[in-house]
Parts: sequence; structure tokens; C-alpha cells
Amino acid sequence: MKKHLSVLITALAGIIIPVHAQYTYTLKECLEEGLKNNYSIRISRNEEQISKNNATLANAGYLPTLDLTAGYTGSVDNTNDKLRSDNSTVKERNVFDQTLNAGIDLNWTIFDGFNISTTYKELKELERLGETNSRIALEDFIASLTAEYYNYIQQEIRLKNFRYAVSLSKERLRIVEERYHIGNFSRLDYQQAKVDFNADSAQYIKQQEMVYSSRIDLNELMAVKNITRPIHVSDSIIELRHELNFNDLLESTMQANAALIKATQNTNLAQFDYKKVLSRNYPYVKLKAGYGYTLNKYDINSIKQRNNWGFNGGITVGFNLFDGNRKREKRNASLNIRSAQLEKEQVELGLKADLNHLWQAYCNNIQLLNLERQNLIAAKENHEIAKERYLLGDLSGIEMREAQKSLLDAEERILSAEYDTKMCEISLLQISGKISLYLK
Repeated sequence: MKKHLSVLITALAGIIIPVHAQYTYTLKECLEEGLKNNYSIRISRNEEQISKNNATLANAGYLPTLDLTAGYTGSVDNTNDKLRSDNSTVKERNVFDQTLNAGIDLNWTIFDGFNISTTYKELKELERLGETNSRIALEDFIASLTAEYYNYIQQEIRLKNFRYAVSLSKERLRIVEERYHIGNFSRLDYQQAKVDFNADSAQYIKQQEMVYSSRIDLNELMAVKNITRPIHVSDSIIELRHELNFNDLLESTMQANAALIKATQNTNLAQFDYKKVLSRNYPYVKLKAGYGYTLNKYDINSIKQRNNWGFNGGITVGFNLFDGNRKREKRNASLNIRSAQLEKEQVELGLKADLNHLWQAYCNNIQLLNLERQNLIAAKENHEIAKERYLLGDLSGIEMREAQKSLLDAEERILSAEYDTKMCEISLLQISGKISLYLK
């Protein structure tokens, strides 16, 4: 049996992945590396830059267009001319005429019923919307990585608890084995101790898989090429913030929540679309100017060659009387404004509901955590008493196992309460726009 036990312990130890070069991180360092490398963040920044590049006077139509053109045409004609004087026919064959022209043209829409100015305002609002989308991606990333960071800590603590459970079961098996050989314990006690030891060992092995998976997820969020690299976090406990205040969170949510800001920006964009439709009720003014050069070569004309050059210009004033779609587009634009306002109100209501749900869960988890901490103290005392009675032979193996299980369950419940409280904290800070506090 001793040989069997030693082989099993060796196998358990061998499952632990050897660590040659561990990378130690604080939460802030994980976030900083992830913000630098994460693919979603980099994509959102590119999209933000595109919206900035689009918000220009030229893209809105404020600036004129300047075109340089050049061309050449040639023609080869055959003609028959019948003279009126004597009805004779004059024939010309392979008459080669050429025209060469070059010029520079300027076109400028001076006024377009405020459509240009509205378009520029819309582009600037789209630029701000791009910044908001980047912020949403950033906050989602911080929340996801922070949650996984503390999940990794949770899995490590749970692994430590299971390791401790294995050590308790191993010690119990050793005691039972010795007393079984001298006749103080029955074979049933011995077999039950082996079953419990194997069960705890299986849990320990399974938990190592959970730690490994969490480590992969953490490396993936940080966009590390070697996602299986060993990693060590500097925190060994799940630290909680207790300075959260509901009124402060509510005020911050209504002012700084990224989703609410985005809803406001979408409302502004809908209003700009409406103004662009109204701009078609005004006249437009367009300016055109240019400078050109033309060279004509004639094969049989009395003038062999002609050169023309000079300026040209003009101004066009117009008014669109009817296009068949203006009323429909105006009604639709008005409905889009109302829909955007309703969506904003819906976001506000949803945020208030989510905030209240999260706050209630946060408060309940803190109370539950305090209660579980008291239970853990009682469970430890109960286990120590049970252990002493078991060594004296006053307690059965089943009762000893129950005391051990009560201790492990208490440790598991307090760990779950700490993690759940932390998840509520992360969600509260994210919804209130304060998630970047984890970077400080």
C-alpha cells in the first residue's frame, strides 16, 4: 500500500507543469501589456483613426476641386464638294485635321443650402463616435482582463485548497493503514480512506486543468504569441474595494457611461440627417473657372494653324423645385430622430436597472462574505476538534470525513463569495465609466 501511495503522489506531482521562466505580473502590468497588444483594441484604434481622417473640410465639400486636363484628337476625312457656279465636283481625300488642348479647371460649390456645413458637423460627430466606440472596446477589454486575472487567482487558491485536501486525506490514509495493520481499524475504514484519498486526488488533477485554461485565457487577452507560457500573478488574494457609493455610481453612470454617450451621439447624427434634407429647400451657388490652351491644325483650310489660350469662368445659381423624394425623406429623418431619442431613453432606463441589480448583488455578496468568514473560523475549529478525537479513536472515519468536507466547503464558499463580489465591483465600475481605475 505504501508503494501504491507513493506512486500516486509522484504522479500528482508530475502533473504540475514545470516552470522554467515564469512571468510575474500585477493587474496593472497585465492591462498595460494587453492594451498595447490586444487585437480588438488595435482594430478599434484603427477605426477611430479612420473617422478622424474623414472629418476634414475637403470631405465635407468646403474646398474647391482643381482638375488638370489635356487631350488630342485627329481626324482623316474624305469630302466631295459640288460647286454651285458650274456644278463641278471638288474632291478631297485623306484630309488630316488635328486638335490639341490642355487646361486647368476649378469647380467650387459656394453655397448648397447649409448642406456642406451640416455635413462637416456630421463628420466631426462621427469622429467623436469613433472615439466613443474605442472607449467602449477599451472598457470591455479592461473588464474582461480584470475578471480573468481574478479568476486565475481564484483557480490558484482553489488548487491550493485541493492540495491541502489531498494532504489531509493522505494523512488520514496513513493513520488508518497503520491502525488497520495492528487491528484497531476495520478493512471498511481502510477502503473508505482510500476512496476519499482518490476522490480528493481526482479533484486536484481536475483543478490543475482549470488553472491551465485560465492561464491560456489570460495570455490570449494580453495577445501573447506563446499562449501557454507560464505566468505568475503577484496577488495571492482577491482584494475588494469597499469605498463604492451608490449615489456616486449613479451620478457617474448618467454622465460618463459610454453607451449613453453613444446614444446621444446617434441622436445628434439623426438630427444632422434631418437638416441635410431641409438644406435642399434652399438655392445653390456654384463657381466655375479655368485656363485653357487649344491648338488646331488644318490640312486644307485657308488657315493652316490656330492657337487659342485664355481664362474662362462662370457662376451658376439654381434651385431644385421638385425631386419627388423630399417629403418622404423628411418624414423618415424625423422618425429616425424620434427613434434615436427613444433608444437613448431606453439605454438610460436599462442602465439604472442594471446599476440597481448590480448594487444589490454587491451588497448581498459583502454580507454573505462576512458570514462565510465567520463560518470558516467555526469550520477550522470543528476540524481541529474532530482531528484530535479521530487520533484518539473517539471519532469514526465517516465523521472525520464530514468535518474535513465542512472545512473545504467553507473555504470554497468564501472563495466564491469573494470572486462574485469582485465581479460585481468590476461591473459597477464599468457601467459608471470608472473601469480605468484598475490602471492606476
